[in-house]
Amino acid sequence: MLILKNAALNFGQAPLFSPLNLEIDGGEICVLSAPSGAGKSTLLRWIAGIPTEGLEAEGHIWLKGRQIDSLPAEKRRVGLMFQQPLLFPHLSVGDNLGFGLPASVRGEARKSRIEEALHIAGLEGVGGRDPETLSGGQQARIALLRTLLAEPEALLLDEPFSSLDDARRTDIAQLVKSEAERLKLPVLLVSHDPRDIETATDKVIELEIRG
Repeated sequence: MLILKNAALNFGQAPLFSPLNLEIDGGEICVLSAPSGAGKSTLLRWIAGIPTEGLEAEGHIWLKGRQIDSLPAEKRRVGLMFQQPLLFPHLSVGDNLGFGLPASVRGEARKSRIEEALHIAGLEGVGGRDPETLSGGQQARIALLRTLLAEPEALLLDEPFSSLDDARRTDIAQLVKSEAERLKLPVLLVSHDPRDIETATDKVIELEIRG
């Protein structure tokens, strides 16, 4: 379970939003809805432990019984997927997936995990290809599986469907849903697009904006 208690963010001025309290069970997808510029992406970066210049934060984060808000990013075990897939252009599709694997996974085990991820993505046989030859939806699936191969205990999604058409949006949303349930991951998806509320969502919370 991912829990936020009295989370409040600011940049030295008024808080961006009212204190947020949130609980997401393993396998559950929660959409946090708010207009652009409301601080949604900043909230995800704070949860993941990514430094943001000038940010002042209050509140606590609990993940699977661990309080993680004081831990560095690499110890939080939180996966974050951005709006763009951000695949490495100098690596093949398979090596992009392999980048997400823990360093301890080597040899045949590494090859097997990559092949399994390609199967889940429905992209068997493309491991040696240049990622730029993939469609936008295929790149999004690879980026998602790369994030999951790092074995996070929670998944954060920053409007990951924004560049996709409706068919590809539905496809990747269903993949998120199936993987969240399979891995028992709490998923927090931030968006201002009402289509995200309608797709593979368990609950929706409106971020209360201060102003």
